[in-house]
Amino acid sequence: MLAASVGYAAINAMVKELNGDLPPVVITFSRAVFGVLALLPVFLVRGFGIFRTTRPGLHMLRVCGSFGNLTLSFYAFSHLPLATATALSFTQPLFMILLAALVMGEVVRWRRGLATLAGFCGVVIMLGPSGLAFNLAALAGLGSAASQAVAYGVIRHRSAEDGALTILAWFTAGLLVLSAPPAAMLWKTPQGTQWLYLAFIGLVLTAVQFCIIKAFRLAEATVVNPVDYARLIFSAVLGYFLFQEVPTIWTVVGAAIIVAATLYILFREARLSKGR
Repeated sequence: MLAASVGYAAINAMVKELNGDLPPVVITFSRAVFGVLALLPVFLVRGFGIFRTTRPGLHMLRVCGSFGNLTLSFYAFSHLPLATATALSFTQPLFMILLAALVMGEVVRWRRGLATLAGFCGVVIMLGPSGLAFNLAALAGLGSAASQAVAYGVIRHRSAEDGALTILAWFTAGLLVLSAPPAAMLWKTPQGTQWLYLAFIGLVLTAVQFCIIKAFRLAEATVVNPVDYARLIFSAVLGYFLFQEVPTIWTVVGAAIIVAATLYILFREARLSKGR
């Protein structure tokens, strides 16, 4: 998970370096193309057997969630400071609580409810004073986190049964098919070094996805998830040295509240699970 956090921070810096010159869906499609190329040796060796699963519908749901997550996050990172966009991505566990309550009918008790409310208050603190509360990029960042909650839910559900390569194959191939039509409608041909950036994003993100899937197979979420918060540090460092971005005090306070709330929810869930 630490390797995935480093990779994510580097990818987001590359997206920001593209500076909004390419439509986000074109970056998503390019990521899928280079991801398929990276997995081509595996496809040739394993054949269509790599897609064998008992729950194809769940994998397609994960693809849809990941498509929304990537496309919206690429837009957010292109237009927001790295640390701010990264902090917004950490609201994903808060959205998982909302999905559990609204979609799956789970009972959210008062402690988790208050922690979720506190986390979203952290978002308001982080964005409000900076004038980003109704900024389209900030809304895209929150939408990306909500989409990621759907994708992560499927990964946790299927990682023990389907294996890392099967999950990764469904994700990569499905993302290619899903992103191709909108990318064709909004296509803008990359120029010069943009091809290198896109190749980097596609190849590294494939490795990142593999690392995340393996992490959830090897350890419980209470071990895996907290490590991902190192990504905020890596993003802040890259933002400072590459783009001269200095996080505001409101970004730091809001991000701290979001991280604290999600960690509380995480460890509370672990205690309840062990109790049951």
